[in-house]
Amino acid sequence: MNTDVTKFINTSKQWQEEITKLRTVILQTKLEENFKWRLPCYSHKDSNIVIIQPFKACLGLMFFKGSLLKDKKKILINNGPNSQAAKRLEFKSVKEITQQASTIKEYIKEAISIEESGQKVEFKKKLDSIPEELKKMFVKKPKLKEAFNSLTPGRQRAYLLHFSGAKQSSTRQSRIEKCIPRILQGKGMNDR
Repeated sequence: MNTDVTKFINTSKQWQEEITKLRTVILQTKLEENFKWRLPCYSHKDSNIVIIQPFKACLGLMFFKGSLLKDKKKILINNGPNSQAAKRLEFKSVKEITQQASTIKEYIKEAISIEESGQKVEFKKKLDSIPEELKKMFVKKPKLKEAFNSLTPGRQRAYLLHFSGAKQSSTRQSRIEKCIPRILQGKGMNDR
C-alpha cells in the first residue's frame, strides 16, 4: 500500500469509506498502487490502468482505456464530452462497491489484458482550429506562442477547448487573456 494514498484517504472529507473499500477491491488484483495527479492511481507494468476520482455526486473509478473495454454490463460512463479513451464506473456507497466487487475485478482484469496486448485507442480527429483571437495574440506575443507550443498536447487541447467553447469573440479574448500567465508559466488549465 502506498503511504501517499493512505494520507489521501485519511484527509478526504468526502467518500472516505468508499475510497477505502474501492482500494481494498483494487488491491486484490495485480495492480500496483501509486499516487499520481494527487489521486490514487493503479498501474500494471508502469502503464496506468485505473484511477480513483472523487466527485461531489459520486466516487468514480476511471479506466484510462475504458473505450476499449467490452462493458458487457453496460455500466461504464463516458468521462466527458471531449474524452475519447477514458470511461468510468460510479459509486455512491460502500454497499454498491461491495455488490459490484467481482465486476470491478473483472473489468480491471480485462483492462490489464488490453494493456498487455498493446492495444491503443484510435483517437478521432484532433481539435484542428486555433481560435483567431489566439492566433492574433501569438503575433503580438511571440513568447506566448513559444510557451503554448512547449505545453504537452493534452494541456494545449484543454486550453483550446476552453477558448473555443465561447460563442462570442469577446469572451474568447477574455478567456485567453486570463490564461496567459498560466501558459507562460508552463502550467495547464487545472495545474496548481
